[in-house]
Amino acid sequence: MTLENTKDFTKEELLDKVQANAEQLFRSGTYFCSEAVVQTINELLGKPYDENVVKLASGFPIGMGKSGCLCGAVSGGQMALGMVYGRVEGEPMQDKMFEEAKGLHDYIKDEYKATCCRVITKEWAGDNFKSSERKNHCITITGKVARWVANEFIQDGKIEVK
Repeated sequence: MTLENTKDFTKEELLDKVQANAEQLFRSGTYFCSEAVVQTINELLGKPYDENVVKLASGFPIGMGKSGCLCGAVSGGQMALGMVYGRVEGEPMQDKMFEEAKGLHDYIKDEYKATCCRVITKEWAGDNFKSSERKNHCITITGKVARWVANEFIQDGKIEVK
C-alpha cells in the first residue's frame, strides 16, 4: 500500500484502502491474518519499523500456531496498536494502550461473539483452513481489524486525513 500522504484521503477513503490492503495481502498468500494486519499498519504509519517487523506476527495465524486460540487478526491488531501506544524499557504504560487493546477485543467479541479462532471459524471444523469459504471469512476479519485499528489512530489524531 503506497500512500504519499494520508491527508490526500478522506477518512472513509483511507479506511477503505487499509481494509483492502490487509485483505489483499492475505488473499494473495503474501501473508496470513496477523502478518497482513501488522504489515498494513506499519505501511500506513509510514514504516516506522523495519520490514522485518512482520516476522513478529508469524506465530499467530490460525489462533496462535494453529492451536485455534486467539484469532490471528486480533493478535496482529494488538501488535499494531503497540506500534503507536506501546512502550519501551523504563517507560510507564500508557492507559491508552490498555483502553485500545480492550476496545479491539470487545469489537471482535461483539462482531463474532468470540475472539477464539476455533469458535469464530467453527463452521469449518478441524484444520480445514484451505476451504475457500473459511479463507474468505478470515480475510474479511483481517480487513475489519486493520480498518478498526486505523480508525482508532485517525480518531486519536495519530493519522491525519483530509
